[in-house]
Amino acid sequence: MPVTAKLSRKFYEVFGDEIANELVNWFNAVDATYRANLRELNELNFARFDAKVEQRFAESDAKWEKRFAELEAKVDRGFAEQRAHLLRWMFVYWGGSVVTTVGLVLLVLNTVR
Repeated sequence: MPVTAKLSRKFYEVFGDEIANELVNWFNAVDATYRANLRELNELNFARFDAKVEQRFAESDAKWEKRFAELEAKVDRGFAEQRAHLLRWMFVYWGGSVVTTVGLVLLVLNTVR
């Protein structure tokens, strides 16, 4: 939205309509040029800002993925250790139960004969 420069009536009277209109047109051209330059500069700055934000999000995302992978590996190791521990005690329990049962069966068979 261009802003049209406006000069006082006295300026028109002193310098004439032709010079005053030329000056107004020049002011408007300079204003349009500055506005275009400012718009371009703002777009470039926003593009750089957007690239930095994108990069920081990517870095943060990579950092969180690494942390989640480490946590997942730690949880998997914990489950593996628990499973090994449970299996060990399961074999101790069932081994003891089998030995006891076989012993009782042999004892009963020996007493029945």
